[in-house]
Amino acid sequence: MRHRLFILLIGSLFVVVQHRLQAQQKPISETVSYGPDSQRQAGVPKGVVAKHTWKSKVFPNTIREYYVYVPAQYDPQRPAALMVFQDGHAYVKEDGDFRVPIVFDNLIHQKAMPVTIGLFINPGQHGEELPKDPFRADNRSFEYDTVTNQYDRLLIEELIPEISKTYKLSDSPAMRAICGLSSGGICAFTAAWQRPDYFQKVLSHIGSFTNIKGGYVYPSLIRKSPKRPIKVFLQDGNNDLDNQHGNWWLSNLQMEAALKFSGYDYKFVGGTGGHTGKHGGSILPESLHWLWADVADK
Repeated sequence: MRHRLFILLIGSLFVVVQHRLQAQQKPISETVSYGPDSQRQAGVPKGVVAKHTWKSKVFPNTIREYYVYVPAQYDPQRPAALMVFQDGHAYVKEDGDFRVPIVFDNLIHQKAMPVTIGLFINPGQHGEELPKDPFRADNRSFEYDTVTNQYDRLLIEELIPEISKTYKLSDSPAMRAICGLSSGGICAFTAAWQRPDYFQKVLSHIGSFTNIKGGYVYPSLIRKSPKRPIKVFLQDGNNDLDNQHGNWWLSNLQMEAALKFSGYDYKFVGGTGGHTGKHGGSILPESLHWLWADVADK
């Protein structure tokens, strides 16, 4: 009798384990919907996007594409706000996850955010040829995951002065925001952490606050360092990556806890998705409403 019960128990455990393994192997299904602010609206003036190529001196022997969005309401006599996006190709696509030009058009028209120039920058590739997939650019991780001021220098010494030759930008750090996804998300935070005198608004989607190149230190640094004057919006999903570098969801929860402990102006929105831009893209209008609320031209 005991032998039979033992066999039944082992069989039940096998079924449970098998079901769990099957559940883990299932692709994560993430259903999101886009509101009206992420779609073209009649009567809303449309901004213009132009693509350029840049060879950097801060990151020697690299080439990259970047895009500049200029809203229809831009007035050369009035300084505009600036928002920088890492992995710019993913954010600038109007049929992608984020649809930033459409969202900017709608929110600027509503005066829910200031008149803002968008600078969408792709990661660097060594050599003379651009990569077919900018996400696979060979200098991406070095630029984005390294916890130094080098990426700030690319922005402050090279690309922002370049677009400032054409467009008048605000000198106020409260009028400058920076955004990215995955490694681009931690890069956005690093830029503001290193230079809060230059960037004071951060938007991170599925940010890689893990040990790719030392970024796991941020929760501790936030707790132990003097508070920076930065405003931070974090987004992640509880089915995000879990690998040799760390657990993305837990790392973002640690960031949230550290920001709360140290009294930062922050917001964290969690979802159920994986390592994609779908959730972050669907809530982008609400994210930008919150991020720019203190300077929106009501």
